[in-house]
Amino acid sequence: MKRSEINRVKTEAQTFIQSFGAVLPPFADWSPEQIRSPLAGTIRSRGLGWDITDYSQGRFDELGLFLFTLRNGEVNNLLSGRGMLYAEKLLISKDKQLSPMHRHIVKAEDIINRGGGDLVLEIYASDPNGRIDRDNPITVPSDACPVTLQPGAHLRLKPGQSVTLMPGVWHAFWAEHGDCLIGEVSTVNDDRTDNVFEDPIPRFSKIEEDVEPDFLLVSDY
Repeated sequence: MKRSEINRVKTEAQTFIQSFGAVLPPFADWSPEQIRSPLAGTIRSRGLGWDITDYSQGRFDELGLFLFTLRNGEVNNLLSGRGMLYAEKLLISKDKQLSPMHRHIVKAEDIINRGGGDLVLEIYASDPNGRIDRDNPITVPSDACPVTLQPGAHLRLKPGQSVTLMPGVWHAFWAEHGDCLIGEVSTVNDDRTDNVFEDPIPRFSKIEEDVEPDFLLVSDY
């Protein structure tokens, strides 16, 4: 992605988030110099802040995702079984914009439609080798109620609805009938190591520096 496009997406995302009455933390408006400062050490080490990706495919409106990590613990918290064991993000999926098929190794997550269009997910179990099981149904909790999906079926979440996905559950998602604001509540999250994509694509964007950054991405840290 071009840095100018990233700057534009961030501005549009802030307006979209604010339209739902949500307010981001103060560090969302910090300059690159502030994020590089010693005060922001924990922000950088835990990967908090802006995350805009086209998975290095150059088609953000078709294949991409906006994320803002609000809070995140450390992997060592999980190893010790105590401390800050959780993470929280806000995401925006644009209408018909695909977040491609993937699973997580460690992270369990609730994905919540916070408003806007419908959020549509395609969900599969893993086979014994960790690959997609396209032959057997899968049951997942949606707002704490079990929902069984046949292979290839779609789960449609209206605003306010959610789904819980455990480690190893394959999923892709996109918005329909308008852009969708998504909440994610999960265990500690390390996006550098915990994403396994069906197709081998990068998690973060390759950036063309055509202008100066208005802000820093998590991947800039």
